[in-house]
Amino acid sequence: MQTFVASVFVFGLLIFAHELGHFLAARLSGIRVLELAIGFGPKLISRRKNETDYSLRLFPLGGFCRMLGENPADADETGNFNKKPLHLRAAVLAAGSFMNLLLSVTVFFIIFFFLIGIPALDTARLGKVFQNSPADQAGLQAGDEIISIDGEQIRQWTEVVEAVNRKPGKTIDLVVQRNGQIIEFSPVVELVPETERGMIGIAPVVERYQFVSSWRASFDRFSQVAYSMYQVISGQAPLDVTGPVGIIIVVGEAAQTGIINLLWLTGLISISLGLINLLPLPSLDGGRLLFLLIEAVRGKPLDPEKEGFVHFVGFALLILLILLVTYRDLIRWDIIP
Repeated sequence: MQTFVASVFVFGLLIFAHELGHFLAARLSGIRVLELAIGFGPKLISRRKNETDYSLRLFPLGGFCRMLGENPADADETGNFNKKPLHLRAAVLAAGSFMNLLLSVTVFFIIFFFLIGIPALDTARLGKVFQNSPADQAGLQAGDEIISIDGEQIRQWTEVVEAVNRKPGKTIDLVVQRNGQIIEFSPVVELVPETERGMIGIAPVVERYQFVSSWRASFDRFSQVAYSMYQVISGQAPLDVTGPVGIIIVVGEAAQTGIINLLWLTGLISISLGLINLLPLPSLDGGRLLFLLIEAVRGKPLDPEKEGFVHFVGFALLILLILLVTYRDLIRWDIIP
């Protein structure tokens, strides 16, 4: 059930952001939107307002923003998509991806600004003492500030780590300041077998990202993911495609580990969705942008029926690819033998 709810949330949010981008850009450009749908299949909820049909549908695996003029048979009247200048039509087509990219940066900002922080390594104050750890058994508490270890003065967290790491299995003399009082403790340093280093079960204070640094960190993560996708597209990195089934499984796993990982994955998928949709492939927004570029070079549009056929073939190939990837996911995740 958790996987189902998390998947509906992630897919629904990504699709809503994408189609909302097309919808807002179309309305601002004076283009009449005939229907805005989130999901495919039978309608669960529908409403008509200001000449637009709004619907929420059964399968949250896509959506569409249908505008006047996308069908060659549509009436040639005010608000027709094809009668608008090239730059407005291009803006409408690119707006869906733009909203996905904006969503990803916003999600990363929420994570950095509201949910996580940066370890304060320039101080030796304890942010957390783990339960039943040597530090906990010795009586240390969160908020204590370490002054010295075995007589060595301590000023920052890296010095704490170094002093503890090199004394596994030994008792250390630790002096802290608590509420203005100087208190001494003697925890026994525990050996970590994997690293052969010592630990006493403490963590530094975590400071929240500030507003500006949160945005900066968000754009940094966005840039890293975008560059990784560029490496895949350019052949510099291996391609590992995951379909809807694989994404649902990964989303479910992320949901089980907490809201931060779920939001982080949402941001990553949103970047991927936004950039992939801009690829110049038939049936994608990028493919339609390519036809606008051809129209700009030729000085006149291509035959709508021919363009429609190209997009139809591209859509059919895309569906075939999704089915093949889904079949591979079913095997990879041992859903079918």
